[in-house]
Amino acid sequence: MLKAVQIKVLLAILTILMVIAGALAYHRHEVAKAAELREQQQYQRLRQQVERDKKKLNSNATNEGKTWQKYLP
Repeated sequence: MLKAVQIKVLLAILTILMVIAGALAYHRHEVAKAAELREQQQYQRLRQQVERDKKKLNSNATNEGKTWQKYLP
């Protein structure tokens, strides 16, 4: 009878350890997904910034000729 109780306790401990391992694996998976999402958002922000800078530089370049025409004698 004592062996049966010990086996049940060991099975309960094993079950608890399996639940903890599963929770850790799930948490690790969620952290990886969050990191990937954050990286994608940073990449999108960088792309948007580059596009804004390109538009700004292109508009400056197109207006540059007009500006110099005003200063020529």
